[in-house]
Amino acid sequence: MDALGLSDTRTPDRPRERLFSLGSDSLTTAELLAILIGTGTWGHDALVVAQGLLRLGTGSLRELARRPPAELAIVPGVGRAKAARIAAALELARRLTCEVRAAPYTVRGPVDVHRWCAPTMRDLAVEEFRILALDAQNRITRDLLITRGILDSSLVHPREVFRAAIAEAAAGVIVVHNHPSGDPAPSADDRAVTRQLVEAGRVLDIPVHDHVVVGGEQYFSFAEAGLL
Repeated sequence: MDALGLSDTRTPDRPRERLFSLGSDSLTTAELLAILIGTGTWGHDALVVAQGLLRLGTGSLRELARRPPAELAIVPGVGRAKAARIAAALELARRLTCEVRAAPYTVRGPVDVHRWCAPTMRDLAVEEFRILALDAQNRITRDLLITRGILDSSLVHPREVFRAAIAEAAAGVIVVHNHPSGDPAPSADDRAVTRQLVEAGRVLDIPVHDHVVVGGEQYFSFAEAGLL
């Protein structure tokens, strides 16, 4: 059977044609996904396939972006090639949100840290541990990934954290990690890691100004809680 694609709809109704004539913001999320998909299968045109993908993500692109490509591939009409295309587009969107800002970003408190980190960390399926290297005016000079995976005191060693901080000539650092569960409450390991890093920072004269745990739209700040 022939594949059914966007070209099978009437010309004025094609998402591609509407995108060029009216702009991408005139299209629904399903129509934008349908353009990425390009063609469907018999009984599942590109728009139907796109709607199936949205159901997988419970209607949310953020939730869809959390799904591994292999899970996208099993949606009827998708397959590996289209799953790779969709995953790549979602990753490009994620990277767009975390491109280095043109103007220096000054950190005045944990709200600023969360605003900087949340777009790239709140929807991750695994824990990432990052450091924000700061200059003397508390402006972020680099945002560096240190480890990815389960956070514990054996995986996050002060040597790795401060090697990066020294290389960046940081006047101070803020450490940040995420909780995929969405609950930012610190664990016993989070507390142990923080104690180790704060002590190492004192020895090296590179102060750890805060440890912020990102949990979805919420955060926990060790400095704000008086735990540094």
